Amino acid sequence: MTDDEFRAAMSRLAAGVVLVTAQEPPLDPDDPRAPAGEDAGMTATAFMSVSLDPPLAMVSLRTDSRMDDLLAEQPLWAVSVLSESQRHIAGRFSMKGRISDRLLFQDIPYVRGEVSGAPLVGGALATLECRTEQRVPAGDHTLVLGRVLTARIPSADGSPLMYFRGRYRHLA
Repeated sequence: MTDDEFRAAMSRLAAGVVLVTAQEPPLDPDDPRAPAGEDAGMTATAFMSVSLDPPLAMVSLRTDSRMDDLLAEQPLWAVSVLSESQRHIAGRFSMKGRISDRLLFQDIPYVRGEVSGAPLVGGALATLECRTEQRVPAGDHTLVLGRVLTARIPSADGSPLMYFRGRYRHLA
């Protein structure tokens, strides 16, 4: 089996699309007046619930990604479940060689998570705030298992954004 064959087979699995976000820790964590770091975000389709008791969720991150590096040092992170009307957000945060993270969040409505301080996308179908419980190396990815600290449904309207056969899709 080749990488292309495996990728093609896995592309037949429809997946929901989320935005994983985190805020860099302050430069001096011992100084309560130190400003928080920049916000970072990444589109993901490899996200799932794991357990109800305790509430756990998991995201798979490429080991060469900025988000993997960030979540290795920042235990608090957030997830926004994107609706089909938020395809532009998914596209913006999945670009290779992208613009700086500061510009990525420009013109995207969000609020800060109460626990994580990470951006939670306005109009998302659901949002979660998590604290990393475990990081598991898995080939060229890291599986990040997080305890869900908050779960909200800010918008009951809309359909989920889906990813299937290499493209964003909507439910018919």
